[in-house]
Amino acid sequence: MIVDSKHSTSKSYWVRLVVIFFLGWIVIYAGRSVLSPLVGELQTQFGLTKAQTGGIMSLFFLAYTLFQIPSGVFGDRIGRKRVLVTGFFLYAIFIACIYFASSFSIFLILWILAGAAQGCYYGPQYALSTEAIPKKWITLGSAIIGSGMSFGIAMGYYLSSVMISVFNTSWKIPFVMVAIPIVMVTLLMIFCIKEKGSALVKIPSSQKTNFSQLFKNRNLVLAYITIFCSIYGFFVIITWLPNYLEVEKGMNKIEASQIASIVPWISIIGTILCSYISDKLGRRKPVILFMMPLSLIAIFSIVYCHSYIELIAVLVLYGFIGKISLNPVLIALVADNAPKVSLSTAFGLYNFFGMTASICAPYFTGLIADKTGSLNSGFYLAAVITMVGITAMLFVRERQTAN
Repeated sequence: MIVDSKHSTSKSYWVRLVVIFFLGWIVIYAGRSVLSPLVGELQTQFGLTKAQTGGIMSLFFLAYTLFQIPSGVFGDRIGRKRVLVTGFFLYAIFIACIYFASSFSIFLILWILAGAAQGCYYGPQYALSTEAIPKKWITLGSAIIGSGMSFGIAMGYYLSSVMISVFNTSWKIPFVMVAIPIVMVTLLMIFCIKEKGSALVKIPSSQKTNFSQLFKNRNLVLAYITIFCSIYGFFVIITWLPNYLEVEKGMNKIEASQIASIVPWISIIGTILCSYISDKLGRRKPVILFMMPLSLIAIFSIVYCHSYIELIAVLVLYGFIGKISLNPVLIALVADNAPKVSLSTAFGLYNFFGMTASICAPYFTGLIADKTGSLNSGFYLAAVITMVGITAMLFVRERQTAN
């Protein structure tokens, strides 16, 4: 495990880390969500069904998910900064090269490789930030980092919809545009993240934690189940909501992207507020059990909204208590229960199980739409899976932690 105590305990350093990792999540989610408003163009150009279109995102997240555990393990063994910088550098290259894709097969390969490169981020990033941020600010610090997801989703939606609808560019141009800030964040990581050179601090064998020990931890396992259920509903929304609003609600592309962006914008407020409450309580379970039932109601209600006001109200509710807002509270639960020598691995496992839902959600939602002729049933399934997450959280055993 790499720990530079001088930098880890410096206030200016942990604040700088929070800013850099906040920007990291912006460009990661911008790269993901830039595709969602382009669904119609992809279906038209390549003759894809909804299931096949959903499969594009599912394959991206399959690659992303498969790299969660290896990146976490390598982060613990060879250095978190090394893994982060390598992943981001490759991410920028692969997503920019989509511009040169001459066929659907080449596009798909580059898109999958971009997903694999993103997979190097989560475990090492949260291991570095968890070590650096003071205990009393861990949930709030993680919330600020995670709020970058909100900005990234909105950025991706706006970028692709405006480039296509206003400037009439090729659907490939948004991928080139999003590669520019990725390179900038990579440079920030190179120059601002500090480690003890390239040397690693050797961990005594008696302190090493293997996978079986992590899976024997009741609270960690329940946190993994809960994040899967939360992420499933979230990726139904961010993958299909813009297209759903176009097809089912009759909105144009820019209007649909603006309405869909309500979720990430509102989640900024919800993330910080819910995380602050969790830190003040010194507990995670009560906050999660408040948020998830409301998330269930919001997902289920999307189908039944018949006016802009109703739809906006439901999306505001989901944004406030949905996956993005829930994530830092669950991260704190993992941090409270994971062995410190295996933080990167524990977070890699956490995101591995969570992002498994991102593989399933886009494809199964599209498949259900092909079978039923509507995306409505996909939202119903997301609501049912959210109920499973609520049930899992009921069995968490938690003690109040010191504020």
